[in-house]
Amino acid sequence: MFVIANFLSALASLLDILLSIFMWVVIARAILSWVNPDPYNPIVRFIHNLTEPVLYRIRRIIPGGFGGIDISPIVVFLCILFLQKFVVQSLKMLAMRLM
Repeated sequence: MFVIANFLSALASLLDILLSIFMWVVIARAILSWVNPDPYNPIVRFIHNLTEPVLYRIRRIIPGGFGGIDISPIVVFLCILFLQKFVVQSLKMLAMRLM
């Protein structure tokens, strides 16, 4: 059972790190939207290509925004926090119980 517990613990840690990285990429995307950078810059294109599929789905659910403000990064940010608190913590607790 300790192998499954170690696997779940590692999976929880990896998921936590990936969610944290994606949260920072979403924050970078929001900041880039304020400064209007060069769209042909490879870093800007990478951030846009990484975040746009998620943000687009949120924009379809919440159309129009509020007064021209795009709140989709805030919704994604809240979803990431929920996943970190619920899924990651649940995996860690399950791994601890299996040990």
